[in-house]
Amino acid sequence: MIKFILAAFLLITSLGQPGHAAGGPPAGPAPLNGQWKGPLKLLGGEITLYITIVPLSNGSYYAALDAPQQRISRMPVAVEVQGDDLTLRIEQAGSRFVGKVLNGGASLSGTWTQPGLTAPLVLVRAAAQQAATRLRAAPPYRETDVTFLNSATREHLSGTVTVPAGEGPFPGVVLLSDLGPQGRDAEVSGYRMFGQLADYLTRHGIAVLRFDDRGVGKSEGTYATATTADLVTDAQAALACLRAQPLVSGGRVGLVGHGEGANVALLAAGAPSGRAPAFVVSLAGYGEPGYDVLLRQQSEIMRLIGADPSQVKAAQEAFARTVRLVRQTANNTTARAKVTALLSGANTGLDAGMARARAAQLTSPWSRYFFDFNPQNRLAQVQCPVLLLNGTEDLQVSVRQNMTPLQKALNRAHNPTTAQRLAGVNHLFEAPTDQWTVVDGAPQPTFSPEALKNIREWVALQTKLPGPPLPVTVKRAAPHKPVRYGRARG
Repeated sequence: MIKFILAAFLLITSLGQPGHAAGGPPAGPAPLNGQWKGPLKLLGGEITLYITIVPLSNGSYYAALDAPQQRISRMPVAVEVQGDDLTLRIEQAGSRFVGKVLNGGASLSGTWTQPGLTAPLVLVRAAAQQAATRLRAAPPYRETDVTFLNSATREHLSGTVTVPAGEGPFPGVVLLSDLGPQGRDAEVSGYRMFGQLADYLTRHGIAVLRFDDRGVGKSEGTYATATTADLVTDAQAALACLRAQPLVSGGRVGLVGHGEGANVALLAAGAPSGRAPAFVVSLAGYGEPGYDVLLRQQSEIMRLIGADPSQVKAAQEAFARTVRLVRQTANNTTARAKVTALLSGANTGLDAGMARARAAQLTSPWSRYFFDFNPQNRLAQVQCPVLLLNGTEDLQVSVRQNMTPLQKALNRAHNPTTAQRLAGVNHLFEAPTDQWTVVDGAPQPTFSPEALKNIREWVALQTKLPGPPLPVTVKRAAPHKPVRYGRARG
């Protein structure tokens, strides 16, 4: 099991925030981009590690570690690239990988170090995306790439619209991703969460728009400087885009948000009626203040990887001191200097460069906003129906601590709300492993069939959608150019 060291957990507030490449833009002819996996040998067995690395438009990287056997998902990874030399630091697990980029990125070869273990590790580029593309060939619905303008930022976002077969008009949903910059499929370790959700809903009569987050894929902008509130304007621009689609019923378009995306959806639902969604589906939305969310996530991750109660208490006290310092120091330059000194003094294993990088993350616009974000403050302004879904195996967003407060606050506002708990479902809404589909002899993570059915039936009820349509085969159209919405910048 990945073990714990106290130093790593002082930096837990970087959850969902991108790691940065040392020395500015990524070196080499092309930045690292993709997912790599490999076996880490431990005493008594081995576990498979997945590292996902996504280059961002500002020259930094977003990276995450997944270890499904440990029930670890999207743990932040700091990336340092110098030529072919690569260092990956996983501060939350007290671990690092130091090695080489080989064969143009086909593999990453080096040494994995964690408390009590140093072992060779080879990570090979995963081919999950190719398999996913093969599985999605010629779907029985229409698929269009679109680009739309966020008028508040004057930047374009890009995504994919899928429209059911038939004459329409159809109800629709926009999908909003969780913490961290993500592509339109919200892919984690080969599991295309939004790709699977969009495919199912479109096959069952609901149009879907899923899009790349700011600075990811084909979307413009910089994710690292955006707060939860800033992302509301992206959601509103996406709503306008889907409402303008042929065969989509503009008055029956809602938002489906995951994690932080659910809170973005609820904030958007409190906007004036002309820009608000017709309904909201919250997939593991946060119901407690942002500071409490981060503190609880810190505690759960520490317990998961073997920390004892005294270590948990010490790390949380250090976290509280760090956040208090950030809150008390409005000037970012001063705050970063103070946080760097605090982290360097309290963590003997943390080098000066990493302390400065973490201080920058802790004082970022997103962190400052999220520390004080209370998701219940705007719920009285939500006037549309809301569906709350949470999995009982979610270690990041506890049902009791999050869904229950959201439901109570919405009920106090006399807002029509439905809440459902899904047994055996985790934060990524994966079904229990015995329900996974088998592809080429290997089980593949599958979006919970129960969750899919519940979302479809609830949206059908809100939009007066008829029963499941008969299967229709549609001939795939010839390649087309992306459709652009909104005025181009002058």
